Amino acid sequence: MLNFQDFFTNCAGLWKTERIYHFLLKGDIERSYTEFRADSLDAAQKQQILKTASPSGELAGIRLDLDQAALGHTCPGFAISFDTESERGEKVSMSLKALFVPDALVLHADERYQGLALPVAAQVSTAPESEVIQGFYLRDEGYSEAGAIAGRFTYQPIRQTLEMTTFYNRSVAVDQMRFIAPDVRMRTIVTYQRPPAGETPTVIDLIGFGVERKS
Repeated sequence: MLNFQDFFTNCAGLWKTERIYHFLLKGDIERSYTEFRADSLDAAQKQQILKTASPSGELAGIRLDLDQAALGHTCPGFAISFDTESERGEKVSMSLKALFVPDALVLHADERYQGLALPVAAQVSTAPESEVIQGFYLRDEGYSEAGAIAGRFTYQPIRQTLEMTTFYNRSVAVDQMRFIAPDVRMRTIVTYQRPPAGETPTVIDLIGFGVERKS
C-alpha cells in the first residue's frame, strides 16, 4: 500500500498510455495514444505555484499555511508534459505544473470553493476512520481552459488511487489514476456538463479509460 508521498514518488518518469473515449452525447468513440513525462517539482517551482493562491495571485481566495507548505515534502507536485495523437491523426502537446496541497495546510477558501456539489464519480467516504487525504489541486494551466486553476483531490491509500476533480466554466472533470503494479496504472476520466450553481452534476458528456505503462 502506497502512502501519500510514495504514490507521487512512483508517478515520476515517462509513461505511455492507450486510451479510449466514449462521447455519450454524440454517440462517438475515439482512441488515442499518449506519451507523457512527470518530473518532481523543486522548491522554487512549488513556491511559484503557491504564489497563485496569494492575495494578488490568479487563485486568490485560497489562503494557505505557507510556512508549512514551504517545507516541500508536505506538498508533492509535478512538471508534466505530454504528446497525444488520436486515431484520426489529431495531435495535441501541452505542459503544465501541478501541486497537491492537503487540507491541513488550507487556512481558508472563499465561496468559489465552498459547497461545490461533487458528482457521483468523485464521491468518497469521509468517515472519521477513513484514511482518505483531501485537498486542493493547483495548476498553472488547465486542460480544457487556459489559465491557473484550482481543483479538489482525494487520495485513497488502501486503493492506491488519486482522484482529481476540476470545475471548469462549462464542465466538471473527474480524473482518476490507480496503481495496480509498480509500473502499471489504470486511468479513467468522467466529464459532466456543469450545472447551475449549487446543483450536482449529472449529465455525462464523456467517459474515458486507459492503461498506462511506465517506460
